[in-house]
Amino acid sequence: MEKLSFESRYLNPLTDFGFHKLFGNEECKELLINFLNEIIREEGLITYIQYLPPEQWGDTKTNRKAVFDIFCTNDKGEYFVVEMQIAKQPFFRDRSIFYASLPVHKQAPRGCWNYRLKAVYLVAVLDFVLFNEIEGDQNQVIEYVHLVRERTQTVYSKKLNFIFVELPKFRKTTKELETNVDKWLFSLRHLSELKDRPVEIQGKIFEELFRLAEIKQLTKEEMEEYKKSVLEYQDVRDAVDYAREEGFEEGIEKGIEKGIEKGIEKGIEKGTISIIQKCLQMALPIENIVFLTGFSKEQIIQYSENNIQH
Repeated sequence: MEKLSFESRYLNPLTDFGFHKLFGNEECKELLINFLNEIIREEGLITYIQYLPPEQWGDTKTNRKAVFDIFCTNDKGEYFVVEMQIAKQPFFRDRSIFYASLPVHKQAPRGCWNYRLKAVYLVAVLDFVLFNEIEGDQNQVIEYVHLVRERTQTVYSKKLNFIFVELPKFRKTTKELETNVDKWLFSLRHLSELKDRPVEIQGKIFEELFRLAEIKQLTKEEMEEYKKSVLEYQDVRDAVDYAREEGFEEGIEKGIEKGIEKGIEKGIEKGTISIIQKCLQMALPIENIVFLTGFSKEQIIQYSENNIQH
């Protein structure tokens, strides 16, 4: 991916600031509703949303917490967790399960209860490839995961739903865009590179998307925040690219060649360590390294003290 420029006409929706500016506030409710309806593929699923506090705790405030990018509910009481993730983390699949479990647990009232749940949808917009295990995975941009009965391959329950959008797999040009989903995916991946809205991307909702994405509309304070977000995004991308060059992919490939799960884990560990090393060399804030690698603040500090200096 090319270096980001502050001279672009439109925001990059994959930055933290850009994602929240286009999807995470009252002004852009209609964008989020349309995007979720198109991606989830359930007609009439959302006609109204209410944003909820993104910070969620476990049983008590001493337990592990999660801070969602966007957390909202519809008029049926169903929950939607929307995450944007720009770099692969160890145990990302486990993290998605943990995140989805919190709105499930949130529904349990005190006292008597019949356990009837409202559906939970976790929608993860990913700037990396998560599924690359079987033939055909490389062309499947949106992956749907449900609880399924193994013997019959029928859905066991639709109260827990995962939708993963792997943007690197979307390779269509503007001339190849056919559906609104195509238009959304193209916009998410290429918005900051465009000088004008392509003629192929028409419709009221996309007119609104491009209007809200105009950088020139930002206040001075918002522009400073966006610049910081762009730099953080580029730091993470640079660290990932460096780790890949320094052996992340090589470690994975060797593990696969041996056919040993342990080898794969070592490859992943090697890549993560390379990322940590690069981040520390670049003097990235500890919080950014935690976000990128999935390690705790304490683990990264300990690693720095015990390894990087030697």
